[in-house]
Amino acid sequence: MSKERYIAAKQKWAEKQKAKGVTAQAVASADRLPPGQKLTTGFPVLDLGVQPEIPLKDWTLTLDGMIDKPTTLSWDAFNALPQVEDVSDFHCVTTWSKYDCRWGGVAFTTLYELVAPQVGAKFVYFTSYDGYSTNVPLEQCLDDDVLVATSFDGAPVSREHGGPARIIIPKLYAWKGAKFVKAITFLAEDKLGFWEVRGYSNTADPWTEDRYA
Repeated sequence: MSKERYIAAKQKWAEKQKAKGVTAQAVASADRLPPGQKLTTGFPVLDLGVQPEIPLKDWTLTLDGMIDKPTTLSWDAFNALPQVEDVSDFHCVTTWSKYDCRWGGVAFTTLYELVAPQVGAKFVYFTSYDGYSTNVPLEQCLDDDVLVATSFDGAPVSREHGGPARIIIPKLYAWKGAKFVKAITFLAEDKLGFWEVRGYSNTADPWTEDRYA
């Protein structure tokens, strides 16, 4: 399926779900497995049909927007930052979940401290090398399990799973965790990302099954 057909199909699916009255639950589930999800031991690949090949010598991560210290990190500079490892569950909006994913990389809080966001910064906008984008409130990015991941289960994040670096935000549906991350922009106002303007929820809470806008 071409990129354009894939995007159109997902957008149409979101529209159908909204037409059926599929909406978020008023009360969040307390279960480990969010409502409507099924466990998998595999790791399905979902993307825009483009998996850019980014040589590490050319990879950079730009941090900009409402921050006191805008910076662009090379691969070496990024990996010279303090490294963390975190085990978390992964929930895809297409109804599968994977438990106990072991990610390694740089905590978002480390980047936050590095660039010193201004008082008015309330949102984060992620952009990727494949043209993808997504948005998350800054407060949610400051959880201790949010990171820019460069490893999965002790090996480098593969190209098909968004390597060399991708965002992991375990408490949200996985489309909020941009693959192939290229830039992190701090904003005063929210700015909808790629799927958010195509009918997907802006809040993306798996435990209230908040899939569609």
